[in-house]
Amino acid sequence: MAEERRPNKVRKPLNPLKLRDLALHYVGRYATSRKKLSDYLGRKLHERGWDSEEAVNIDALIDDFARLGYIDDAAFAAARARTMAARGLGARRVHEDLRAKGIAEGDAEDARSETDAQKWQSADRFAQRKRIGPYATEAATDELKRKQFAAFLRAGHDFEIAHKYVTALPGTILEAD
Repeated sequence: MAEERRPNKVRKPLNPLKLRDLALHYVGRYATSRKKLSDYLGRKLHERGWDSEEAVNIDALIDDFARLGYIDDAAFAAARARTMAARGLGARRVHEDLRAKGIAEGDAEDARSETDAQKWQSADRFAQRKRIGPYATEAATDELKRKQFAAFLRAGHDFEIAHKYVTALPGTILEAD
């Protein structure tokens, strides 16, 4: 006997009030940037359609939210950069992530400068997490060093810092330049 499936609930098209409520719910639940909110609302409009004589203006709604302080790209960028640096990711990776998230250069400037200033601590956290160089239990083979070096570069660290950590012997204390 085949199991009966209920059809998916058909959602009503959006109007200006419903669109604003949807945006309020989203910014209340998630840390977001202007671009992420714009993408979300665009997707919802595509899924549900528009039911109003008034033209849809997502940019005006987002500008209103930014003016009210519900969206702050600079604060979003700073928080995102701190989180990524705490995971041991390097400045290049953080910068690329902020660019991909649609953060404007001016809004990302403080986050980038803080990430650049913390690059040594971030690399140390990465090496510690991956047990590379001074945090390894035994000296790495040449093949393992190549893999560790590649991992450092993929994580967004500088060539010089990656080289110092990968070539360091276990137990060595490395200091920032």
